[in-house]
Amino acid sequence: MILHAALFTWKADVGDEEVEALTAALEDMASALPMLHAYRCGPNLRLRPSPSDYGVVALVEDEAALTAYLDSPQHAAVYDAHLARMIETRQAVQIVVPDGTAL
Repeated sequence: MILHAALFTWKADVGDEEVEALTAALEDMASALPMLHAYRCGPNLRLRPSPSDYGVVALVEDEAALTAYLDSPQHAAVYDAHLARMIETRQAVQIVVPDGTAL
């Protein structure tokens, strides 16, 4: 299994309503993509210092499933409708999660 994590820092003019709309769109998108074993997204709680404003984590079976998720028309639609305008910076990482291992 692969855990994909993406961290976003927003442009200065991004407001709470845009973030709420993005979250709803991402959650709708995730519910329609069968290659996602688990998916979470939301604003940074800021419990520890971090420049990131928002995070997304997706658990998929393998590299092919990750590619299918990231290249899906649904993902592209959310990017075009929301993220393209909002993102100042983005970072991503993928890590192995051994099968059957809880996070």
